[in-house]
Amino acid sequence: MKQPLEDLLRSTLKNLAGELFPATALPSGALLERSRDPAHGDFASHVALTLAKSAGKNPRALAQTIVAALPQSALVAKVEIAGPGFINFFLSASAYHAELQRILQSGANYGRNHLGEGQTVGVEFVSANPTGPLHVGHGRNAAIGDCLSRLLAAAGWKVQREFYYNDAGVQINNLALSVQARVRGLAPGDSGWPEDGYRGDYILDVARAYLAGESVTVQGHSVSGARNPDDLDAIRAFAVTYLRREQDLDLQAFDVHFDVYFLESSLYTDGKVDETVRQLVAHGHTYEQDGALWLRSTDFGDDKDRVMRKSDGSYTYFVPDVAYHLCKWQRGYHKAITVLGSDHHGSLARVRAGLQALDCGIPAGYPDYMLYQMVTVMRAGTEVKISKRAGDYVTLRDLIDEVGRDATRYFLVARKGDSQLTFDIDLARSRSNENPVYYIQYAHARIASVFRQLAEKGLTWDADNGQRNLARLTESHEQALMVNLSRFPELVELAARNLEPHLIAHYLRELANDFHTYYDAHTFIVEDAALRDARLTLVGATRQVLQNGLRLLGVSAPESM
Repeated sequence: MKQPLEDLLRSTLKNLAGELFPATALPSGALLERSRDPAHGDFASHVALTLAKSAGKNPRALAQTIVAALPQSALVAKVEIAGPGFINFFLSASAYHAELQRILQSGANYGRNHLGEGQTVGVEFVSANPTGPLHVGHGRNAAIGDCLSRLLAAAGWKVQREFYYNDAGVQINNLALSVQARVRGLAPGDSGWPEDGYRGDYILDVARAYLAGESVTVQGHSVSGARNPDDLDAIRAFAVTYLRREQDLDLQAFDVHFDVYFLESSLYTDGKVDETVRQLVAHGHTYEQDGALWLRSTDFGDDKDRVMRKSDGSYTYFVPDVAYHLCKWQRGYHKAITVLGSDHHGSLARVRAGLQALDCGIPAGYPDYMLYQMVTVMRAGTEVKISKRAGDYVTLRDLIDEVGRDATRYFLVARKGDSQLTFDIDLARSRSNENPVYYIQYAHARIASVFRQLAEKGLTWDADNGQRNLARLTESHEQALMVNLSRFPELVELAARNLEPHLIAHYLRELANDFHTYYDAHTFIVEDAALRDARLTLVGATRQVLQNGLRLLGVSAPESM
C-alpha cells in the first residue's frame, strides 16, 4: 500500500518542481514512513521540511501547497498537516479492503518484490571447518543465512547458497592426528595424545569407521577407510569426508541446503591463490620488506598494511580469502554476502582492500558481511555447555532433538545478528503464549480450526460475498489486523534491503497477537452470512500472510496443535 501512495506524492512533487523548487532538490529516497500513532494517520511525510529551504518557503506553508496539489485518490480518505509541516495521510477503508483482495489473489507470492531485479547474489554461510559436529553457533549462522537467502529470493534475487570448506591447514592436521591416536587405541589424557587433539566421542566414531573400512560419500565424493594406522594422509582424507557427511546430515535435519560447496584447497590446486598474488603485484599495490610480501592495504581504507606472503614463503590467511571472493565475482555474483561470527570482524577491511587492489571492476564494499554474536544455551536457569558427543560444546543436533527444528530455527533468527542471544530450552519447549514460535503457529492452527468448524456446521466461505461486504469490518480489532497485514510487503523489502531477517520474526509475533486478540473478542461463524464471509475473508488473508512469513523463516505452519 505504501508504494502507490508514494508514487502519488512523488508525481505531485515533480509537477511542482521548477515552479516552487529546483527539480534537483527532490529527494531520491523514501518520501513516506509508517505513522507510529494512528492519530497521525497511516503514513507521514516530512518532505515539506526537506524542501522548504530550496523553495524559500515556510515548511508548513509549503506543506499546504503540496496538499492542495495532490489529486483525488481512492487510496486516501483525508490528508492533514501537523506540527511544523508534517503531512499525514489517512488511508480509506476501501484501500485496506483492496489489500485483503490482493493478499488472497497473490497467495504465496504476496510480499514478494523486485528489489534484486534478477541479479545474482551469493550467500555464503555456515562454512564450518570439517573437524566436528556443528555447534549452536553454526546453527545461528545457518538460520540467519538460510532465512536471508529466502528473503533475497522473495526480493527477486537469483540466490546461490554457498558453503566454503576450510579443508586445509592446522585444524585439519589436528583432526587427522586425533583420529590416528584413536585408531591406535589412545584416549584423551593418554601419553602420546596430540596436544591440540579433539576430544569428543565423535573422533572415536570416525576411527572405528576407518578401521572397519567403511565407505563414506559426500557431494559425489567417496572415500573408504584404509585401516592403516600409519597412513596419516588416508586418515585425513577419510576423517574430513566423514565429518562433512555428518555436517550435511545436521543441516538436512535443519532444512538447510546449498547450491555450491567450495573447497579452500581448490584455490591452491587450481592456482587461484598464486594468480591473485601475481595480479596484486602487477598492479603495483605490493612491496617487499623484511623478506615478506606486503599489500599496501592502507591505500584502500585499511588501518595498516598487511603481510601477504611471510618470509618462510607461506601465505597469510586473508590471501586465499581475497582469491575466493575474486572467484565469486568472476562467477557472476553481482552481490556477495558472507555470514560470519563477530570475531572475524578484523578480516573484513583487508579482504575488501585486496579486492580493490586487483583493479578489476569489483565495487567498493564488496563483499557484504553479516556479523552475528555467539549463543548461550540455558536450561532451568543454568548455562548448558557440554555435549557428550562433541565433548566441549552444545551441538546443533542437540538443540533440534531437544526442542524441534521449528523452535530452533525461530529462536536462532529472532534477534538481530549482532546482539547476544540466550537460547532458553525450557521456553522453546513450552506450549504457552510466552513461547513466540508456538504463539505464531497456534494462530495459524486456530485459523485452520475455524474453517474446519465451518465445514462441520455445513457452511462454506463465499469469498466473493466476503469481498463485497468488507465494509462490515468496522471493529477496532479488525482495523488493527488489516493495517498490520498491509505492512508485510514493506517488511519483506526492508528486511531484504538491510539484511535483517529478524524483522520477519518480530512482525509475525505482532501479527499473531493481533489475530489472537481478534479471535478472543469476536465470533467468526455468525448467522449473518455477509458479516461471516467478510470476517472469514480477513481471517483467510491472515492465514496466508502467516504462511508466507513462516516460510521465509523456514518454519512450518501447522493445521492443528
